[in-house]
Amino acid sequence: MDPHAPLGFTPAVGDTDLTARQRSLLALARELGTSRFAPRAAQWDDSATFPQANYDDLREHGLLALCVPADQGGGGADFATYMLVAAEIGRHCGVTALTWNMHICSTLWTGVLADGIPMTDAQREEHHRRRALHFRRVVQDGAIYAQPFSEGSAAAAGRAPFGTTARKVAGGWVVNGRKIFASLSGAAHYYGILCTEDREGVKPDPRDTLYLAVPATSPGVTVSGDWNPLGMRGTVSRNLTFQDVFVSDDEQLMPRGVYHQGAQTWPAMFFTLAPTYLGLANAAYDFTVQYLRGEVPGEPPVKRRMYPTKQVAVAQMRIQLESLRSLFLRAVREARPAPSKDERMRLYAAQFTVMEGANDIARLAIRTCGGQSMMKHLPLERIYRDSRCGSLMLPWTAELVLDRMGRETLYEAGERDEA
Repeated sequence: MDPHAPLGFTPAVGDTDLTARQRSLLALARELGTSRFAPRAAQWDDSATFPQANYDDLREHGLLALCVPADQGGGGADFATYMLVAAEIGRHCGVTALTWNMHICSTLWTGVLADGIPMTDAQREEHHRRRALHFRRVVQDGAIYAQPFSEGSAAAAGRAPFGTTARKVAGGWVVNGRKIFASLSGAAHYYGILCTEDREGVKPDPRDTLYLAVPATSPGVTVSGDWNPLGMRGTVSRNLTFQDVFVSDDEQLMPRGVYHQGAQTWPAMFFTLAPTYLGLANAAYDFTVQYLRGEVPGEPPVKRRMYPTKQVAVAQMRIQLESLRSLFLRAVREARPAPSKDERMRLYAAQFTVMEGANDIARLAIRTCGGQSMMKHLPLERIYRDSRCGSLMLPWTAELVLDRMGRETLYEAGERDEA
């Protein structure tokens, strides 16, 4: 694709400089989004079922392997490219973009991000050998990886060791524990879980976090609980229990101790939920413009654009959307290992702004479009419910981000107040 040729639409991230590869992927995301993902979105929401048909499309077009390195048969996309494409998919189906993030991170973290984490030569050799197995599963078998974090404790926020444990045995690990809000439960082929190494006589420590791929068919893995939430219903984030589950050594997604280093080195690894919500902000804005112009498919062509109150509201929405896009793009382009303090603060600010701003734009959209917009045959009420979930998502909830920003602004590393 000509890098200077017009795309024919404004991407969810806005009108910005793009590589030819990024333009091609955004055009694909737009095509899949408009022709397949958006028409099916209500189905997953109504039934609270996983979007399997959308994953068939992602698999067919190579998007499950988007961030697998090219020399391993994947798309070779970098962090920024993934973030741009994810926002465009989120514009059409929030559930698909959010669950795709959980899968993509298993390849992004072990690929591009891991390449920027300090390792010994032995660790690097081990990691490259083992990740080739996981990449092969995604590329050749179309395998889906999940990434359950939450346990109902401070572990997912990085403030405590995970309660799920792995004990070293001959040839592998024995895993015990429980994850809640485990997206893709029952749909993923492998669960990329974070757990604490259980070392006899040693107090659990976040530095001993292991990142293991647990095959969904392993004896001792069970999925339980109902799933009937406010929004993001198609993520099917039920409970996962691991009871004496044996996992072979080759299922390590990172060598011992490397995940904790990665979390300290690459804070942007936790920013990958934000594109979904930037996409939803665009979707709320897009619908409002269509509705006021009388151009919503299947609805009477009634124009409401002539009223000054509607015009002012759309202007307010556009101003907020541009703010979200600008801060998001700057944070994406600054993402790197060991960012400066200012870069880290902008990353936190971008997370908070997108997660809270998406729902605020959806709120304005409902107020502006009026009562008709609340009807379930239209997408806006679903967009509103889905967008409300963003600020609750670990490891960077809105509250945790505010806490981090305030603390890291007022305290330099190692500083303490006198007792």
